[in-house]
Amino acid sequence: MKQILIAEDEPDIQELLCAYLEDAGYRTTVAGDGAQALAVFGGQPFDLVLLDLMLPGIDGFGVCEVIRRQSQVPILMLTALDGEESQLRGFGLDIDDYVTKPFSMPVLLEKIRVILRRRGLAGPESRLHYRDLSLDLDTREVLLAGRPLELTAREFELLHTFLAAPGRVFTREMLLARLWGYDFYGDERVVDSHIKNLRHKLGRNYIETVRGVGYRAAKADR
Repeated sequence: MKQILIAEDEPDIQELLCAYLEDAGYRTTVAGDGAQALAVFGGQPFDLVLLDLMLPGIDGFGVCEVIRRQSQVPILMLTALDGEESQLRGFGLDIDDYVTKPFSMPVLLEKIRVILRRRGLAGPESRLHYRDLSLDLDTREVLLAGRPLELTAREFELLHTFLAAPGRVFTREMLLARLWGYDFYGDERVVDSHIKNLRHKLGRNYIETVRGVGYRAAKADR
């Protein structure tokens, strides 16, 4: 399992990143400020660093400068600053990519996968199997009993979320944060609508409702 250092000071985003990345097959370690990030980085090897730019104390640029003196580990910057100057400064420090907040968790996961592959580092298994379903995370192909199944991007990410963590219950709030963005303020019923459409396409009950809580992948014997 690849180890990712998350240097981020906002607890909600820390929790979201950890949950999503761990479900995707990565191990995570969190640092809440620049000094802690450098201390943690110096104490163990990491395969990638998710680095918030606006960290307390030593900011992301400072952390990146120190890391680059000792390592060429992949660095993906996360920031609310979307100006060209900040991006150019980051790339000038030899970061691998730059993501502005709010960001899509599926897109972030794909960027991580691409960076690791580009660096020659094997990421988590790219094909996911569950009962007679098969998801290819690189090509986005879905096979149901060996036959291609056409899903929208959101439906694919919903199915991926459930099948990557069989048995785990996801509330509507969790699904909204992961797939629609942590700053989404719309109607939670959008989740129900997408799951209804997904169930219709699957034709069988692969996703079950946990009454009063949320949804999860249905048990294998159903």
